[in-house]
Amino acid sequence: MSLTITLRRPDDWHLHLRDGEVLQTVLRYTTRHFARAIVMPNLKPPVTTVQLAREYRNRIVAALDPEAQFTPLMTAYLCDQTPAEELRRGFEEGVFTAVKLYPAGATTHSEFGVTSTAKVARALESMQAIGMPLLVHGESTDPAVDVFDREAVFIEETLTPLLRDFPELKVVMEHITTEQAAQFVSGDGSGRLGATITPQHLLFNRNALFMGGIRPHYYCLPVLKAERHRLAIRRAATSGDPRFFVGTDSAPHLRVLKEAACGCAGIFNAPSALQSYLNVFEEEGALDKFEAFASVNGANFYGLPLNEGTITLRKQPSEVPEDVQLPNCAAIHPFLGGSTLPWTLVDGPSP
Repeated sequence: MSLTITLRRPDDWHLHLRDGEVLQTVLRYTTRHFARAIVMPNLKPPVTTVQLAREYRNRIVAALDPEAQFTPLMTAYLCDQTPAEELRRGFEEGVFTAVKLYPAGATTHSEFGVTSTAKVARALESMQAIGMPLLVHGESTDPAVDVFDREAVFIEETLTPLLRDFPELKVVMEHITTEQAAQFVSGDGSGRLGATITPQHLLFNRNALFMGGIRPHYYCLPVLKAERHRLAIRRAATSGDPRFFVGTDSAPHLRVLKEAACGCAGIFNAPSALQSYLNVFEEEGALDKFEAFASVNGANFYGLPLNEGTITLRKQPSEVPEDVQLPNCAAIHPFLGGSTLPWTLVDGPSP
């Protein structure tokens, strides 16, 4: 009999859904696997107010398939001028689950991000007081810093002082990619620091970007790192440490924009993320720790109840589509598109 694994429905603690036709096309690939997701606010214009978050949440709910059981958890895009009162109101009214800090210029649509943590000190103080989590894209944007060192420099120059200055603030390091980040999070004893890890950073090192030429569909930010970093975050993810949890950072871009002369950063992994994570845990001999990573650790960190439903996956080959088509005939090429995965979802919400 084929190996099967049944677990509580998992959650995705870092997700980009975009908007419009892209949102309506990609959403079902997340809702098939995940019960909840932390939805990123870097739209154009960004989601900076309670009203904009309500409107975006309504568009997500309207795009759900009728049988989908899914809750979008909204985030506020932190700017230098964000009023602390707006964040507090959104959190107390149940609209904002967390706040996202993008260093200005760090990634897609981050041009309105934070230029200095000193400029958002009042907002951070308010968040600390009410227990509102801060989610950080942890990369230095100093042009003198090598692209492969940006995460380590951010930890040293920005995150360490921030945690010192706001000793009660809950912080998630999003999509960690380095040995330094894994050690920094696992060495924290305060219980207020967590980290998400993506499937692409667990599966591939930076060589994947250059296999037979430039491979734009492996390009994301933070970029893939050297093999020692990949192995370090694999050890962290599969260790059973409750500070690490799922965050796919699934980030769809049209294929034509990914393959352009200046291709977009972002990997659309929603169709294959859960199976990819599971494959890593199997390879590391840690299947017994997978449910905690996928379905427990993140909810506990955010102080949310665990999901009641379950999903079942079987050790059985499944195909990842080469492309996902939009109604306007444009296409999005998914992570591992055209390949075969060793696991398949056999019992869960309909796709």
